[in-house]
Amino acid sequence: MSARFVRLAEAGRATVRFTIDGRPSEAFEGDNLLVAIMGAARTLRTSEFGDGKRAGFCLMGACQDCWVWTAQGERLRACSTPVADGMQIVTENTEEAWLNHA
Repeated sequence: MSARFVRLAEAGRATVRFTIDGRPSEAFEGDNLLVAIMGAARTLRTSEFGDGKRAGFCLMGACQDCWVWTAQGERLRACSTPVADGMQIVTENTEEAWLNHA
């Protein structure tokens, strides 16, 4: 999978391991989920409104474009949520997520 974001230089931060839709991935401690996911994939998620792939829009927590979910169904804004070691991120909206955390 080719990434949308490419790091040109980085030093001194610990690696954080997490999963995206069950696939192992790595980011740097202090990255938000948007940077972490876009560093591993071409898109952040698929819109639940049928208008295609999304990559975030405002990048400051004001819009609804970067919602992702934990494996437990918790909804998170990728642009303002720090990545944490062991996170299990789901990029496809599920009925369970809306029923449990709407």
